[in-house]
Amino acid sequence: MKQEDIQDLQQLIEFLKEHGVAEFDLEREDVKVRLKFVQPVAPMVAFTPSIAPVAALPPVSAAASVTSPAPAAVPAPSAEENLHIIKSPIVGTFYGSPSPGAGMFVSPGERVEKGQVVCIVEAMKLMNEIESDAAGEIVKMLVTNGQAVEYGQPLFSVRTA
Repeated sequence: MKQEDIQDLQQLIEFLKEHGVAEFDLEREDVKVRLKFVQPVAPMVAFTPSIAPVAALPPVSAAASVTSPAPAAVPAPSAEENLHIIKSPIVGTFYGSPSPGAGMFVSPGERVEKGQVVCIVEAMKLMNEIESDAAGEIVKMLVTNGQAVEYGQPLFSVRTA
């Protein structure tokens, strides 16, 4: 190969990497090139919600900590005491509506009954309806439409009382 061909090949490789191409074949006269790139795997991130809020302590300077002890954290009354978390029973892709463009199954502020469908989790091309396992008011949707979800990942918080 000529130096010019090597430079063209390097430019081609950079272009393919930038555009996320996994495989590329090129055949010209007496040159055959097959490129196969290893696609980076996104790390799996586990999400664990905090059920009770944590009271923040004010910053304490070194001088203040020597002369006086830090104030004790007083637990704030929790508005989240009666929250139930609806979790994903399977790994898949979360969808909040029955089809693209359709209204959401549930939204924050709405009341749900036990057994009511709250979302769909697609797994292996199967659409699995996820039902609420508690009656109450949807407080927060903890995932976004189209987001990949893991087994046991929190999907909704529901105020049961």
